[in-house]
Amino acid sequence: MQPSTLRDERGRTRRQRLSRRAFVATASATALGATAIAGCLGGGPGPNTVVMTGATDFEGILHTPDDEPDVQEALWEAGLDEDIRVEVQTVVSDSVQRMQEAQSTLQAGRAPPDIHMMDTGWTIPFILREQTTNLTEEFPDDVVDRVEENYLEEILETARHPETGDIHGLPLFPDFGMMLYRRDLMEDAGHDTSDWASNPPTWETFAGAVADAQSEAGLDFGFTTQAAAYEGLACCTFNEVMSTWGGGYFGGTETLFTAGDRPITVTDDAVIDALRMMRTFIHGDEDEHALEGYPQICPSAIVQWSEDESLASFSSGDAVAHRNWPYAIAETGGDDAFGENLGITTQPYAVSEDDAELEGVGGTAAALGGWNLALSPYTDKTEQALQVLEAFTHDEVMLTIFELQGFLPPNLDLVADANPDEIGPVARYVEQIQMAGENAVPRPVTDLWPEQSALIFQEVNAVYRGAKAPTAAMDELASRLERSESEVAAQHGG
Repeated sequence: MQPSTLRDERGRTRRQRLSRRAFVATASATALGATAIAGCLGGGPGPNTVVMTGATDFEGILHTPDDEPDVQEALWEAGLDEDIRVEVQTVVSDSVQRMQEAQSTLQAGRAPPDIHMMDTGWTIPFILREQTTNLTEEFPDDVVDRVEENYLEEILETARHPETGDIHGLPLFPDFGMMLYRRDLMEDAGHDTSDWASNPPTWETFAGAVADAQSEAGLDFGFTTQAAAYEGLACCTFNEVMSTWGGGYFGGTETLFTAGDRPITVTDDAVIDALRMMRTFIHGDEDEHALEGYPQICPSAIVQWSEDESLASFSSGDAVAHRNWPYAIAETGGDDAFGENLGITTQPYAVSEDDAELEGVGGTAAALGGWNLALSPYTDKTEQALQVLEAFTHDEVMLTIFELQGFLPPNLDLVADANPDEIGPVARYVEQIQMAGENAVPRPVTDLWPEQSALIFQEVNAVYRGAKAPTAAMDELASRLERSESEVAAQHGG
């Protein structure tokens, strides 16, 4: 379907919502009433109610009041049987806690939930533990082909079995690390950023421009990011910086998803230089491990900041530049905030892709986040749940989710088809979002990642704080990563 036809069809179906909802209202109310009664008696959801996990942000768009657009309606319009209703079992927003809850449920063999929403960073361990359903085998061939041909490969890789390549999770939405900056402040300081949207600057150019803009505007902060000792540092912010220097934890991108027989490369010069640059940003050139040519542009407080704390300093107008996920664009790009003075690019770089020694790194990068949908092998509603998952693969459903909540579609070509009035400021930055997808950097997810991630973010944070020297910290990290990898190799006879 052509974009214009798709938009016309969305407008037509939305005008029909009132009559459509009147048609299903009685059946839905009956189903909900049966569910409520069953719940009171301890019986659980009705036979055609599929339960999936999700945070309150997704719950809020699944069912909306009156004739407002919602995801349930889009699923029906995509061909889901009208007697099948989806309900959300709400879980906390914290990814680690959600992983633990899913692990507890699946280890106990419990269902519902019938569908688990899984972070791209920990879907593979569940696949390896045989706690997911093989969708390549269960989906019709045309659905598998649609996913294989249209979905962003980087997020699809996080939902495949690393040995067979079969799909065990359906990507719901990807997320990418983006660089936000005040274009007006950069220009006032004499820096032209007009080509940064398509040609991200080097870290040296970026840092110099930020320092000048901070000084000219008299702001408290230059660049803010997430550097606390938590998963986001290992998976995302340092992963991005390290990649833009040409480094990696376990070699290049060809060794991301298989543990036990891969190199440990955290002591490479590229990783050390990435650490030294960030340390210079935080502590300045007087630090004994400072990297020449880079100014101090970060507040020391970033070593305690995750997403929301770091965004506050930027959205309040106290910082020149800020790294975060696309939701920050919606928060800071509106007319009541920075409007068109908000500039967006992917991450600056230090080493080009051609000059990087490892495969798949160097040049600009955008850490890959997002969520997948995995079918529980313990559900007794496999047929209904597969119908729900199949409906999620349709363009109209992806666009509805994007327009209602800002969750990017796993088919990034659809970003350009979204209604600008619905997605707000993000509409101005379609080119940058698509470039982020093309340069997405997944984390090295294996069944060891939860343990290895903690080792990584503790050592990186120690360097950022000035508690450890970069080389000493990476030497210690390398030895601990080698031990964890060798244990896996031994288990497989390596």
